[in-house]
Amino acid sequence: MNDRRLLPFSNLEQRGAISVVIPENWFSAFGDFSTADSAVTDEFSAIDKTEMKASANDYLAKKENLSIIKLGLMEIPDKGAIAMEIIIRDRIYINGEWIPSAGTGTIDVINPATEEVMGRIPDGTAEDVDLAAKAAAAAFPGWSQTPLEERVEFIRKIAAGIQSRIQEIAALIAGEVGMPVKLAARVQAGLPFATFSSIPEVVKMVKWEEQIGTSLIVREAVGVVGCITPWNFPLHQIAAKVAPALTAGCTIVLKPTEIAPLNAYILAEIIHGAGLPAGVFNMVMGTGRVVGEAIASHPLVDMVSFTGSTRAGKRVSELAIPSVKRVSLELGGKSPNIILDDADLQKVVADGVGKCYLNSGQTCSALTRMLVPRSRLAEAEAIAAAAAARFTPGDPFDDNTRLGPLVSAAQRDRVRGYIRKGIEEGAKLVTGGPEPPDGLERGYFVRPTVFSEVRNDMTIAQEEIFGPVLAIIPYDDEDDAIRIANDTVYGLAAAVWSGDPERAKRVARLIRSGQVEINGGKFNSLAPFGGYKQSGHGREYGPFGIEEFLEVKALLM
Repeated sequence: MNDRRLLPFSNLEQRGAISVVIPENWFSAFGDFSTADSAVTDEFSAIDKTEMKASANDYLAKKENLSIIKLGLMEIPDKGAIAMEIIIRDRIYINGEWIPSAGTGTIDVINPATEEVMGRIPDGTAEDVDLAAKAAAAAFPGWSQTPLEERVEFIRKIAAGIQSRIQEIAALIAGEVGMPVKLAARVQAGLPFATFSSIPEVVKMVKWEEQIGTSLIVREAVGVVGCITPWNFPLHQIAAKVAPALTAGCTIVLKPTEIAPLNAYILAEIIHGAGLPAGVFNMVMGTGRVVGEAIASHPLVDMVSFTGSTRAGKRVSELAIPSVKRVSLELGGKSPNIILDDADLQKVVADGVGKCYLNSGQTCSALTRMLVPRSRLAEAEAIAAAAAARFTPGDPFDDNTRLGPLVSAAQRDRVRGYIRKGIEEGAKLVTGGPEPPDGLERGYFVRPTVFSEVRNDMTIAQEEIFGPVLAIIPYDDEDDAIRIANDTVYGLAAAVWSGDPERAKRVARLIRSGQVEINGGKFNSLAPFGGYKQSGHGREYGPFGIEEFLEVKALLM
């Protein structure tokens, strides 16, 4: 057998998980798994590698309370896409326990780089949601009255748990979503840790009580929160809801995405290990059509926090109406990147290509519409083409890869369809196209693509593509740029570049979006994130994220 190590999982008896092996060269990207328990690795330390498969299965067979666990050590090439046995997770987490789903169906998790099954989860039911909602409702009185300091201490423990498994999380999400593993370590694993670890400081920014005239205004937990999260930044989006909701004193029913769900089990294990009271956090796997809709319509759920497509967000709102739930929506975007005539074109066009292609373009706030002065269009095209050429598509675990696959065959086909539509409608194809990248016939890969001479009424300028497709739109003057930027049903994010910071700030104030990046302003995890128009309503992150889960009460003195 070639170079490989066992990926250790601590507390195996509690998990209902499969152990997997990973190539030795994975570790070079981000160090060793030194924090993981040695319960498995010690057991095999004296066993010859050729005997590991049988011995590992014998070891696991002796364990009690394991559900459908099997360890397969298989031939894995020193380089190339992931190859591993299926990670089977056959439990959901309700009322502090790992229990079977009421249903018998399962959902396969597909590795987008190999098109192979990498995991399997329960296909949950409305009955599962009902059980979870009842557990959350029963736990709410005690949790909401738990002193804030104690709730924050639980959050600290969860943050520490994420930090201890951050490398494992990065590798798992790189397999589920396809983001290059080095970037996944910083983004897909790093952001959830940052969210939880920021809470002890963020709570100091919230006005939990204030005196207004003769009245004391208090802020209290909204109740049971249904959290429905997407696949593009799966654990980050969970953290952005779960951390502030728990801090606010809410109890939770979580439905992670069924497309990239395996990472959510790690968080649930960490929460269980932190000793959170039973029923405070519950997790049900399944589809949006069944589990998501059951959460949004359940009478015991007081609020739904949803991140996903605008179409699905509208459906959540419809289902929430009969019980008049509070609904927070973070939806799609078609974000403009305005490059004013006094900006450094070489710098900002290359920067814009990178921000369009982040996570293979599967980012709701991606800057997908680049607005450039008409007189400098040819120059911008050349810079963008050169920048796009540096985004080498390939295996997420290859050090040379800068662009991973799209998450699914459906997403790949959808994006290629948009590229064809752009060509049909007369946009100029600068680079890329609908054909598979050279040498990548297997996997859900799309060529990094740049269009120019795009009119803002074209489909590729108006609809969210969610892939590595940049539309360069020429404008005539500043007013024209602002008009084009705002000519969209979305309003999630934007950017403005200018040699004059005050000019950039003035233009930014005129853009109808929840966030506007000025001259490359850095991401701020404490700043509010959310949209205008059909990009949703409500805000995440920082004190605004906690306040989203609070009700306001006036005590009249």
